[in-house]
Amino acid sequence: MKRVSVYMLVVISSLLLIMTGCGKEKEVSTTSDEGPKEKTLRVVTDAAYAPFEYLEGDKIVGFDVDFINAVAKEAGYKVEIEHVGWDPIFVEIESKRADLAVSAITVNDERKQSYDFSVPYFLSTNKILVPEKSDVESGADLKGKKIAVQTGTTGQEAVEALLGKNHKDIKKFENNNLAIQELLKGGAEAVVADNTVVEEYVKNNPDQKLKVVEDSSSFEEEFYGVLFPKGSELKADFDKAINTMLDNSKYAEIYKKQFGTDPDIETVKAQQ
Repeated sequence: MKRVSVYMLVVISSLLLIMTGCGKEKEVSTTSDEGPKEKTLRVVTDAAYAPFEYLEGDKIVGFDVDFINAVAKEAGYKVEIEHVGWDPIFVEIESKRADLAVSAITVNDERKQSYDFSVPYFLSTNKILVPEKSDVESGADLKGKKIAVQTGTTGQEAVEALLGKNHKDIKKFENNNLAIQELLKGGAEAVVADNTVVEEYVKNNPDQKLKVVEDSSSFEEEFYGVLFPKGSELKADFDKAINTMLDNSKYAEIYKKQFGTDPDIETVKAQQ
């Protein structure tokens, strides 16, 4: 009896090992069928820059939000977008606490020294916002006037190129909303900011009797890019996804929904 019992135990143990092995093989196979989960990226922005990114209650909305969600999906990622303010964007990216930033960020040589950019995705230029009765018709007419700008932007740089760095007539604000409020209360005679920002403001606030002045000789074309930490491996994936969207009409669809016009995709792609 003892010998038989030992034999039976060996058989039973062997069967259990086989069954356990089959169970493990099935579990691995199920995981493989599901595929790897999408990685969630932390995206930072300054949600005080309508129509690109702004708050509706607690929700961040705008063109850049729709754009980055679509690009991330095309690239195989999920994103969580967080409002941190303008200056903190660059701190979060440089310290690599955030994976990327999207906030109407102009690509320029100075920023390229510290950060990586995606291929350009948006064409912009600075324009002048003034009261309808203003005599300002060009950038040259800003001399001798108080000009409100958002600090740390190309709008500030453009005005400093006209008036001089740290000129007493340049009034700097944390965001463009505050700069525009300064104009409305009479503390400034003009605001210089990205064309889409001032144009959308005039369109949405006709009662405030403002107008937009264009001067291509004073303000050059600019291009926005997605901002990454230096050396980020995400850049290649996002570059590919952006170009796919530029080519397959998805970008044009998002652009037209937001602005009501077709984008100049050829000019944007020519910058690559």
